[in-house]
Amino acid sequence: MTTLSTAQHRDITYQLHPYTNAVKHRQIGPRIIERGEGIYVYDDQGKQYIEAMAGLWSVAVGFNEERLVDAAHRQMQKLPFYHTFTHKTHTPSIELAERLVQATQGQMSTAFFTNSGSEANDTVIKMVWYYNNALGRHDKKKIIARNRGYHGVTVASASLTGLTPNHRGFDLPLPTMKHTLCPHYYREGLPGESEEDFATRMTNELEALILREGPDTVAAFIGEPVMGAGGVIVPPNTYWDKVQAVCRKYDILVVADEVITGFGRLGTFFGSEKYNIKADIMVLSKQITSSYLPLAAVLLNDKVNSVITRQSGELGTFGHGYTASGHPVTTAVAIENLNIIQEKGLVQNAASTGQVLQSALRELSDHPLVGEVRGTGLIAAVELVADKDSRRPFDPLGSVGAAVYERAHEHGLIVRGIQDSIAFCPPLIITEAQVRDIVERFVTTLDEVHKTL
Repeated sequence: MTTLSTAQHRDITYQLHPYTNAVKHRQIGPRIIERGEGIYVYDDQGKQYIEAMAGLWSVAVGFNEERLVDAAHRQMQKLPFYHTFTHKTHTPSIELAERLVQATQGQMSTAFFTNSGSEANDTVIKMVWYYNNALGRHDKKKIIARNRGYHGVTVASASLTGLTPNHRGFDLPLPTMKHTLCPHYYREGLPGESEEDFATRMTNELEALILREGPDTVAAFIGEPVMGAGGVIVPPNTYWDKVQAVCRKYDILVVADEVITGFGRLGTFFGSEKYNIKADIMVLSKQITSSYLPLAAVLLNDKVNSVITRQSGELGTFGHGYTASGHPVTTAVAIENLNIIQEKGLVQNAASTGQVLQSALRELSDHPLVGEVRGTGLIAAVELVADKDSRRPFDPLGSVGAAVYERAHEHGLIVRGIQDSIAFCPPLIITEAQVRDIVERFVTTLDEVHKTL
């Protein structure tokens, strides 16, 4: 039986953890992380781990970037808090909004700040409804997301999320949120079906859903350029072009959820650049501050923003916002974080080290446990299977992925198990040597788990 420390006992007594089996947590206790340095974190026993998930897909500049600490300190001394309600503002929120809009190269026209990606997507839903009400389209309110997509955990954003654990026990999803197929070619492609034909079939399924629901009732389609928490699903060739064409055909807004893919993760500043997504709305978070402080942003194009602006004038206000919307300290930290990403060439580093990561992981394709290796830039997943030829998953699903996740800690490696897919998403500052170190530790882990099966 595991002997728990005093700190572990205090944790299980007083704290309910997100995405955690609370019963199991009381039995095994938490792993307590005390400090970070570069791509590494250290637990309270001094053990070092490579944080190959950048925390939660989110720490771009590493775990001890003093420039972000200093930026927060300077702003705390100057103006520790002020709001952006009722015609008030402050310099950091102005500068960050300008930086973000300009980074879209004319695609977006304004920014609205929230505290998290979940709040941002909740805000998107309200904006989409507000927009259509302003246009007199009171029935055009349904939003289509995808199975295995991830868009947050508020009541509304969790309804967009297409993962069963986010619905089960919560009476979700809400009826206005619909889901279409996940574009995972390895799992969903038909025998003999080309990748482009698969993309066409996925798009036809989307159009069929729109027609079943009624185009006059469907307001928006939301998707991650590359799906993250659903298993790092890279879209098939031509998928995003075809999806956008269907959406434009029926006057359906396109929402790009860039919470994971924004700020260099795919080797481009935004994931939308990589897949030529011309979204009406973009959602940003995580790497916007490297998660040193909570912040998210909703970017709107002029088509949407002009209608919302006009409606706020007719109603007397845009009746939505958060106490910390555009908080001066978080926006100041975000500005410095963007400066670091630019000055250190971290987008380019993600592209170059990402090639090393993708190549090194694909060398594992012949491993008896590996069914598929997928990813792009500095995000990847290795899907483990019971039988390579038939692609048969393990039973119970997720059992081997959990074993790999746990065993990796023994080798100083933090990854993420998504059922039986092992995800990688290291900080953007990573070097090629550190990428190879991740893969070496993973191979050792994989071999050890294979011997136990």
